Amino acid sequence: MQLSILDQVPISKGSDAHSALKHSAELAELADQWGYKRYWFAEHHSTRGLASTAPEIMIAHIAAKTANICVGSGGVLLPQYSPFKVAENFRQLEALYPGRIDLGIGRSPGGTTKTRLALTDGVHKSLHEFPRQLQDLVSFLTDSVPSGHDYFGIKASPLTDSPPEVWLLGLGENSAKLAGSMGAGYVFGHFISPARGKNAFQSYRESFRPSPFFKRPQSLAAVFVVCAESDEKAEELCLSQDLWLLRVEKGLDSLVPSIEEAKSAAYTAADKKKLAQNRSRMVIGSPQTVKRKLLELSERYQTDEFMILTNVYRFEDKKQSYERLAELF
Repeated sequence: MQLSILDQVPISKGSDAHSALKHSAELAELADQWGYKRYWFAEHHSTRGLASTAPEIMIAHIAAKTANICVGSGGVLLPQYSPFKVAENFRQLEALYPGRIDLGIGRSPGGTTKTRLALTDGVHKSLHEFPRQLQDLVSFLTDSVPSGHDYFGIKASPLTDSPPEVWLLGLGENSAKLAGSMGAGYVFGHFISPARGKNAFQSYRESFRPSPFFKRPQSLAAVFVVCAESDEKAEELCLSQDLWLLRVEKGLDSLVPSIEEAKSAAYTAADKKKLAQNRSRMVIGSPQTVKRKLLELSERYQTDEFMILTNVYRFEDKKQSYERLAELF
């Protein structure tokens, strides 16, 4: 079993973006020592509670502070950008840190309609263009822009011995088939919506075609995990994440609340139902409990890599959770 980290750089109440980013750098250095395989940064916009808006900048920062761990995006929101520019950004990173750069790509519009228009400087882009954009990106990264294409002859620079690994993030069969057909890696967002996971992984394996990125199918599942010394302690730590996620989904405060705030919050019947539903997106418990649940999930999905998100209030608790996980596998 291989473990990786997906960092949204959450900001806890009473803290700030600078502190959250410093904590991410510290965690990445520790993850490198603990043997984690990858450290990826999410891309979120127009939110108070998440400090990861530019994964490319964080990749360069963290790759310089670490030695072995692969560093990447989880993921760049391609519909908002030029595939050529994304290709050049990641070739630049690959040239700086050969063999350590992952390019995770997402299809999400990146926020509200107004946020999306701000990202594209007012240009309306259709999400239906995503497969074409992804194909253009792959062509630029692999120097395979076909003759007859509008951009034939253009080279994404700097030239590198090999392209960064390309991974496609998704939640179901359509994204899985697209990833497989292009020979990209596939990341299933269990932490967002686990319902279609088994079918998505199967679709990916069945549709996979070898590529310059991978010769065999490569997949992983991204999961919320809280691991503590006991099941009871993990449940308590997760209260912050529970309330944070509930508020994010309501479009409310996106700062991570304290355990005390979560305990004293007033929950409606609908809130309690949603909290219970959200637990299907998480693995929570003692090291023994977490190991058992991850192995069960690995068997269900037929994947041997998990990308872990842990958005608890205290950074020390977050570090200890990741350290305990590293000791399990």
